[in-house]
Amino acid sequence: MPYWFNGHLHPGDRIDLGIHDPAFLYGATVFTTLRVYDQSLDHPLTQWSAHQHRLQQTLTDFHWPAPDWAQVRRGAEHLKRNYPVLRIACLPDSRELITGRPLPTHLATRQTKGITAWVAQSGPYHRGLPQYKTGNYLGSWLALQAAQAQAAKEAILVNNAGDWLETSTGNLWGWARGQWWTPPWQAGLLPGIARQQVLDHFHRLGIPVHTQPWTRPLIPTLEVLAYTNGVVQVVPIHTVLEDQSRLEFDPQHSCLGELRAVFQWPNPRKLKDQ
Repeated sequence: MPYWFNGHLHPGDRIDLGIHDPAFLYGATVFTTLRVYDQSLDHPLTQWSAHQHRLQQTLTDFHWPAPDWAQVRRGAEHLKRNYPVLRIACLPDSRELITGRPLPTHLATRQTKGITAWVAQSGPYHRGLPQYKTGNYLGSWLALQAAQAQAAKEAILVNNAGDWLETSTGNLWGWARGQWWTPPWQAGLLPGIARQQVLDHFHRLGIPVHTQPWTRPLIPTLEVLAYTNGVVQVVPIHTVLEDQSRLEFDPQHSCLGELRAVFQWPNPRKLKDQ
């Protein structure tokens, strides 16, 4: 399992970091995870520029030096030959670390049949610095482990008011009263690149999206629930477990086609309009 670190390709799955390195001590990295389509970083769905921009913006906000972007690109070009998913991390001293992995197992089944999610209502499950994608992912990781202990595939994170925010790995989408709903980033979630892809796509087609807090009164009105991220695309959620309660949603609803169309290329709607 080769990886790319600080300008060089390395074999194996071990890395040499000093015991006082802040990346090791504090999770002091910023990262992004992208899915490479057709083995091309320039494929429109790969969203290379958007991922680089997110990294650069976070590095600027943290006052960290940027890596050599040409070097980052070379590393990604090496690893994309063998891996459809790349994780690009930047360390505080401008070093870069790129690792690759396969797509999740049983992804097609999850995309078509949906999954069960568990609400991380109480406990150490809050995301630190939620608007940034940093190496300190402990809250989300703990929530996912707790969800799996409940035989669920995903965790739903909440804020201090109990509003639903996102899953441990993606952004939430709901369908109610003939319209789409998604929590606003101001509520304390990580606004993903796939989330912005969906919003931009819907805006171009004139499909309205309600971005307002997912409060307790709103959630039972949802007919459809799904989450998105750049790797899994769209995964419906058919069941949500919370304390002693259970909510069920339709994983086969026709509205999900509008979400899935975002990750199709060429987009069938665009071809039809041409």
